[in-house]
Amino acid sequence: MSDAPAEGAVSGPGRWRIVAGIAVLVLLAGIGVLLLPSYIANWKLQHYLVDLTDDSSAASQPAEAIREEIVNKGASLGLPVHEDDVKVTGQGDSLRIEVLYVVHVNLALYTVDLHFRPGAGG
Repeated sequence: MSDAPAEGAVSGPGRWRIVAGIAVLVLLAGIGVLLLPSYIANWKLQHYLVDLTDDSSAASQPAEAIREEIVNKGASLGLPVHEDDVKVTGQGDSLRIEVLYVVHVNLALYTVDLHFRPGAGG
């Protein structure tokens, strides 16, 4: 019998490199899981803005009412959207909506600020 490792087996420093590589991948996947809900909520808000600007009756509403609708939708999605973050402009039947807000995500040792700028209309 020999003390040589079996063919294809990884030993010594090579094994630790594999373990470290897997640990880094697991860490990145965990961070992705923590960040993903904010991106999904922003995507939903973006689609809501597109639907709102495509609605012909929305252009006839006062900007303040539209702004309040968007803030309420953001709150229902768990997004920190405030009235100051929403810009509503329109001429005739054209409606333009821009929203700028920041989501703070607390990771174990670090806080990430995700800046979102959904908008719709023209």
